[in-house]
Amino acid sequence: SGHKLLLFSQFTSMLDIVAARLDGMGIRYFMLTGSTKPAQRLKMVNSFNTDDTSVFLISLKAGGTGLNLTGADVVIHYDPWWNSSAENQASDRAYRIGQKKNVQIYKLITRNTIEEKIRELQQAKSGLADIVLSGGENSGNIMSMTSEEILELLK
Repeated sequence: SGHKLLLFSQFTSMLDIVAARLDGMGIRYFMLTGSTKPAQRLKMVNSFNTDDTSVFLISLKAGGTGLNLTGADVVIHYDPWWNSSAENQASDRAYRIGQKKNVQIYKLITRNTIEEKIRELQQAKSGLADIVLSGGENSGNIMSMTSEEILELLK
């Protein structure tokens, strides 16, 4: 439908599953993992930004930084990472100088799973960071958390 997407996963085995499905549907894609050689990596990035390949599968750790993928206007995070800043940096691969489209970001979270707990932990960490960066004006909120509330975040 004219969109180009980046799909990030922390698991290369998940990228392999998605790749097999795309193969079965006859959809062209690129896949970047930690084993991708630098020259091939650059070639894939340049091709993705200029040709009609609509999907780029990317290992979060291997491709979350240092890439300019302004050809994409959709970013999908297949599974959450403990550190939300790693996800944000990955999303920023599409938000670069030269981006002419609105970029849509989707994070796939299933209710009552570890992904939901990770997302809650990310939000709690973000809230704590906001308090610290604001000079601690809401520091009473941290002190009022019970040990049960903290443990619930980690369950």
